Amino acid sequence: MTDKQKEKLKHNLLVGCAWLTALVMFFPIFWMFLTSFKTELIAISVPPKLFFAPTLDNFFLIEERTNYFNYAWNSVFTSFGGTFLAMLVAIPSAYSMAFNPSRWTKEILLWMLSTKMLPAVGVLIPIYLICQRLGLLDNTFALIFIFAMINLPIIMMILFNYFREIPVEIIEASRLDGISTFSEIVNIVIPLSWGGIAATALLSIVLLWNEAFWSINLTASDAGTVVALVASFSSPEGLFWAKLSAVSTLACAPILVLGWLTQKQLVQGLTFGAVK
Repeated sequence: MTDKQKEKLKHNLLVGCAWLTALVMFFPIFWMFLTSFKTELIAISVPPKLFFAPTLDNFFLIEERTNYFNYAWNSVFTSFGGTFLAMLVAIPSAYSMAFNPSRWTKEILLWMLSTKMLPAVGVLIPIYLICQRLGLLDNTFALIFIFAMINLPIIMMILFNYFREIPVEIIEASRLDGISTFSEIVNIVIPLSWGGIAATALLSIVLLWNEAFWSINLTASDAGTVVALVASFSSPEGLFWAKLSAVSTLACAPILVLGWLTQKQLVQGLTFGAVK
């Protein structure tokens, strides 16, 4: 076997492994989508049925029992709002750490990132009591603030690395011209790292859309997100797989569509600066 044939075989094996991995990861989503069109009896049948008469009864039941669009709007509002608030804090903070570093910059970043290792349940009671005293339980603005804070360490770390890729000579030249700090951020830093900022925002939106712990514990019907809606379909009597799959499909569909439409920008942004 020649070197060219070996390279071609290696390439085909890698492509095959990539397709196999993609199919394995996609199968649960496909099966969830398929189950959402089954009756409860067919959903729990053994062996599982791949061919059946589809029904929309599960989706009609969800519409009758809940206001799906209210939950979906809350998810959109809190995930985009939390991302916007976090970016509003993270961009100037990451700029300061990237272009005006101190001897403690790396330690501060590591400390911020280490807060993500704290179990959320460890701070549930104090945050719950604070929201209760302030009348912020089941409130979308309280959820936005909490969402922004829990994603802030990750956003800070990612943006810091993006900003470090900007040539420092550009920043020094702008400072010699007497540009203000605000103008420097708005007119130089953000345009030069726009791909990374957009990718970071998209990643934050996905993470916040899927955030379950705080949504379930701090909200009810008024500020509940689609994650809380999914959780409401579990009952002491057991899990109704067809209905649960239907509501899960409705919860996943918007963010899957967003990811599909922005996949090019997301990949470009996440690989920004990987190759100098």
